[in-house]
Amino acid sequence: MKRPIAMIAGTGHAVPKKILTNHDFAALGIDTNDEWITDRTGIKQRYIAGEGESLTSLSAEAARAAMKAAGVTAPELDIIILGTASPDRLLPATAVEVQAAIGATRAAAFDISAACSGWVYGMKMAEGLLAMGDAETVLVIGAETLSRIVNWKDRNTCVLFGDGAGATVVKRSTKGRGILSAYLRSDGTLADLLQRQAGGALRPVTPEVLAEGSNCISMAGREVFKNAVRSMADACDRALDGAKLAASDIDLLIPHQANIRIIEATAKHAGMPMEKVYVNVDRYGNTSAASIPIALNEALRDGRIKEGMTVMFVAFGAGFTWGSLVVRF
Repeated sequence: MKRPIAMIAGTGHAVPKKILTNHDFAALGIDTNDEWITDRTGIKQRYIAGEGESLTSLSAEAARAAMKAAGVTAPELDIIILGTASPDRLLPATAVEVQAAIGATRAAAFDISAACSGWVYGMKMAEGLLAMGDAETVLVIGAETLSRIVNWKDRNTCVLFGDGAGATVVKRSTKGRGILSAYLRSDGTLADLLQRQAGGALRPVTPEVLAEGSNCISMAGREVFKNAVRSMADACDRALDGAKLAASDIDLLIPHQANIRIIEATAKHAGMPMEKVYVNVDRYGNTSAASIPIALNEALRDGRIKEGMTVMFVAFGAGFTWGSLVVRF
C-alpha cells in the first residue's frame, strides 16, 4: 500500500431552498407518479434552484463550509477545481466566479467536465498537484444545476435530477490519512447514449433547437444502466487492487447517487452489504458531480465516518466517464 500524499481536510455542501417531491410532478402536467418514480429510481424528492440561486452561489456556500471545517481561509487556497456539467456560463469557467465570490485571491481556478465523475476526477487532479509540489491547499467542488438543462416534458429524465454543490479541501497527508488509490477511465464511443445534442459551438442554440428540446439532457436509459453497473463494478475492483485491500477492509462505500438499482448492483458486485453503503438518492435525486461530495459531507456530519475508517468512492457519468477512490480518514 502506498503512503498517501493528499487527504480530505474539510467538507461542506449546499442545496437550494426549493424541494420538488414526486407528487409535485402531477401539477407540472407530467405523466408520472410517486410509485412509478420510487420503484424505478428510489428517488422521493430533489432540490431545485430558484430565483437568485446559481451554480456559483451554491458552490461558494459549500466551499465556505468546507474551508471552515478545514480551518483554512480563502487566501490560503492555491487551486480551485470545479467539476460540473451545468456551468452558469460557457465562458468564463464557473470556478473563477467562485474564486471571486469567496475571495480566493491567490488561487488558480478552472472547471473540468467529466459529468457525474467530476468530483472523483477533480480529487485525482488535486492529489497530482500536491505530489508535484505545485500546491499545498486545493479546493475541489462538484456542483450542478441540472434542473436548468433537463427537458421538463420528458418524464424519463426530468424526474431523475436535482441541484446542489459539495466541496472538499484537500491538503498534504498527515498520520497516514488520505487517498490510498485512484482509478479513472472513459469511453467516448458511447457518448451519444447520455448527452446534450445541441447548445454548444458545434450546434448552437436556435429557435429550432429550443423547439425540439435538443439542448436538454437526453438519455438511452437501459444502455446507460448496463454500462453504469459494469463500469462502476470495474472501478471498485481497480480501486481495491490499487490500495491492496479487499472489500471486507472497506468501512463505507459512497457511490454516485444515480438511482437505487445501480447503487444496489454496484454494492453486490463489490461484495458490500447495503448497511455499509451510504444512500441519499431518495432525498436529493441524481445531482451528478455533486452527489458524492454531498453524501460525504452528510456521512461525516452524521458520524458514519470516523477517524481511521477506510471509505471507497465510485462514480459513473456521461462521456462515458467513471472512476474510484479509496480514502483513509
